[in-house]
Amino acid sequence: MSEKFNQQQYNNTIKEYQPKPALFSNCLKAFLVGGLICAFGQVLTELYMNVMDVSEKDAGNYTVTTLILIASLLTGFGIYDKIGQFAGAGSAVPVTGFANSITSAALEHKSEGIVLGIATNLFKLAGSVIVFGVVAAYVVGIVRYVFKLIL
Repeated sequence: MSEKFNQQQYNNTIKEYQPKPALFSNCLKAFLVGGLICAFGQVLTELYMNVMDVSEKDAGNYTVTTLILIASLLTGFGIYDKIGQFAGAGSAVPVTGFANSITSAALEHKSEGIVLGIATNLFKLAGSVIVFGVVAAYVVGIVRYVFKLIL
């Protein structure tokens, strides 16, 4: 049989074989894990402020540093990947998800050596994130400036 399928026929044919995504449970897992990471960060901030008696700004800096360290260690031990498989987007909370992605890139190329492997591949992902962040900040700054002029 040499019948040709167009794209719509193909999509209709495979639709019955595709698994249905568990949207509610995926969203719930992402919300809970992301919330736990953020709650843990808040606990760290409170501990730094109350136990170490530092300012809120310094406590925030210590918290970010601690979360990056923990996420990098968990990535190195292979635990963060399991958290990511379970929680999906919930594990991509900005600081820990970014630390995971950078650490993963470094670990992926460690067999090539420190300079040619780890150092050259460490910031492949970070470069695009930094560029996007700078461009987004510029656009938001322009929009804010325009609104200040209007209002």
